[in-house]
Amino acid sequence: MSHALKQVFNKDKTFRPKRKFEPGTQRFELHKKAQASLNAGLDLKVAVQLPPGEEQNDWVAVHVVDFFNRINLIYGTISDYCTEQSCPVMSGGPKYEYRWQDEHKYRKPTALSAPQYMNLLMDWIEVQINNEDIFPTNVGTPFPKNFLPVVKKILSRLFRVFVHVYIHHFDRITQMGSEAHVNTCYKHFYYFVKEFNLIDTKELEPLVSVWGGGSS
Repeated sequence: MSHALKQVFNKDKTFRPKRKFEPGTQRFELHKKAQASLNAGLDLKVAVQLPPGEEQNDWVAVHVVDFFNRINLIYGTISDYCTEQSCPVMSGGPKYEYRWQDEHKYRKPTALSAPQYMNLLMDWIEVQINNEDIFPTNVGTPFPKNFLPVVKKILSRLFRVFVHVYIHHFDRITQMGSEAHVNTCYKHFYYFVKEFNLIDTKELEPLVSVWGGGSS
């Protein structure tokens, strides 16, 4: 994460504890490589591309964790304004409502308030990325066959956080003077999922009308 982003966002407002990469591991080195590309001011379309000689699943895993951390930070900054009263439905404007479904309590898609949805979402993602059977951290441990399906589900649900923040809370982001940083984070996310075809184009539609979906 850039220094500027850290300055804009109060670290105490992070919605969840950050998942870190262990120094000395291959994943940590990839994380540093990804950060170096961003800090060097590379075009985001170039920065998301798989570095030569690296495994795609490793590159994807590093970015999923990084996006989880960044989007937690973004949501954390507006979470005081995202309440049961202000956001009784998890939505992205009148056209898009997101319902929660999981393997435990909510076996059928269920309408929830935005804060309820966000809590369940972040808890669920945290379980996935901390599960060594899905996100192995040891070099040489193969990724499971369901790795990409799980990643696609994580990223499509994280995209919904962007949708909700942009459509319902962007005035707050603007008041804080952090819209440029949120836009950069979204563009990075958008180019990454497009590069590796991780979210269906149809799913990305809610933000196309806002500002071109990041394609500019």
